[in-house]
Amino acid sequence: MKSPRLLADIGGTNMRLAWQERPDGPLHDTRVLPCAGYPTVHAAIAAYLAGAAIAAPHEAALGMANPVTGDLVRMTNHSWSFSQSALREALGLRRLIVVNDFTALALALPLLTPDLLRQVGGGVAVAGSAVALLGPGTGLGVSGLVFPPGAHSGVPLSGEGGHVSVAAQTPLEFEVLRILQARYGHVSAERAVCGAGLVDLYHALRQLGQSGAAGVDSAAQVSDLALQDGDPLALQALELFCGFLGNVAGNLALTLGALGGVYIGGGIVPRLGAWFDRSPFRARFEAKGRFQPYLAAIPCWVIDPGATPALYGAARALDIAGAQGR
Repeated sequence: MKSPRLLADIGGTNMRLAWQERPDGPLHDTRVLPCAGYPTVHAAIAAYLAGAAIAAPHEAALGMANPVTGDLVRMTNHSWSFSQSALREALGLRRLIVVNDFTALALALPLLTPDLLRQVGGGVAVAGSAVALLGPGTGLGVSGLVFPPGAHSGVPLSGEGGHVSVAAQTPLEFEVLRILQARYGHVSAERAVCGAGLVDLYHALRQLGQSGAAGVDSAAQVSDLALQDGDPLALQALELFCGFLGNVAGNLALTLGALGGVYIGGGIVPRLGAWFDRSPFRARFEAKGRFQPYLAAIPCWVIDPGATPALYGAARALDIAGAQGR
């Protein structure tokens, strides 16, 4: 067998790895490893290679949940940091490509088939128009695709839109954000729209209402309390979460002119199932005054994370780099 191409999608909690035998080939041995289980990214990759019993790769692409602006990579929501050149040497790679994880996911958007998407409102996407992408998980990833002349597959955006300031639109949201501001100072979109953010929203509501409801320490607990137990406080927290997400998504769609649609990735929203479709998300997405009709036409889709699309996006990053001679 030829030397495989190693692919990884590395979030703040888990990393997904797979390998391809050739460009455009299927993914093999897709596995999920907990980031906290390994002291370094090198140790995690080495454990994967040993477990999959494959030959040492000659090239690899990593999508990372943090900015990638130079040789040193430092994760925002995890303790790992590393030198790209040192990691390339340690793994014996001829080529290593490291991109933001949502940049990798954006590269995969043109590959997604309808069975991997669930539409939440809106009309029909306008071909050739910009596409927006965001997704809450351990953090809040933000990216998109633009289509300059000749770029049929789109050019991905690499930014840190999850850290823009979040805005309140209701008296309750003002009170909740006041509590978050006292704790964090700057309240970014990520502070409210991610796993830890959902927990913070729950506790802020608990503080405001002086409720005797139980404390929680994970987004899954809040979701379970809301959707399985019908807990009023958890439902209110989840509604706030979806409202803030809709507000941020609408801002992104307006900024990019995303008539090509808005894609929602990350691990949290897909777990909400059909409840998300009835949540405040869509109403808040469209609630932009005079531009409500503009946003009402834009389709939003929830991406099925089971297809590991970011791994295919990492593979595309390798292909693009190869075509550019990098």
